[in-house]
Amino acid sequence: MVLSEQAFKKIDRELAKFPADQRQSAVMAALAIAQDETGWISPEVMQTLADYIGMPAVAVQEVATFYNMYNTKPVGKFKITVCTNLPCALSGGERAAHHLKQKLGIDYKETTVDGQFTLVEGECMGACGDAPVMLVNNKRMCSFMSNEKIDGLVNELKEAGK
Repeated sequence: MVLSEQAFKKIDRELAKFPADQRQSAVMAALAIAQDETGWISPEVMQTLADYIGMPAVAVQEVATFYNMYNTKPVGKFKITVCTNLPCALSGGERAAHHLKQKLGIDYKETTVDGQFTLVEGECMGACGDAPVMLVNNKRMCSFMSNEKIDGLVNELKEAGK
């Protein structure tokens, strides 16, 4: 089975929020649930969700590939998304990204050799006043990321990944 019974129960709760003829409205939530369980959205997972929701697989793929919060390729245990939109870039985002690249020894769209970290660019996260901003695994927002805060974050995640 591609997804667990618990994942399907969570998806059912999301599906229940919409009329029967609008089940496809739950696709984003279903993708997030599947990704939380599997780590990424494989073609097999997309097909499973399409069949379960009752929509074309290509429509699920279109959603999964449009939004950068969905991983359509395997990623590290910790995906760090750096906001590179103009306000963040002008407020230290480029500096923060450079420091993070040097610290991890990778560039955007790469994963560290140990499989712990993947680094990606992200668009506006809606916290321009907190720049530079980063997201960890699409769930934890980190603001005002100085080099020292970046070092602390990486060390914290390394410890959590052991």
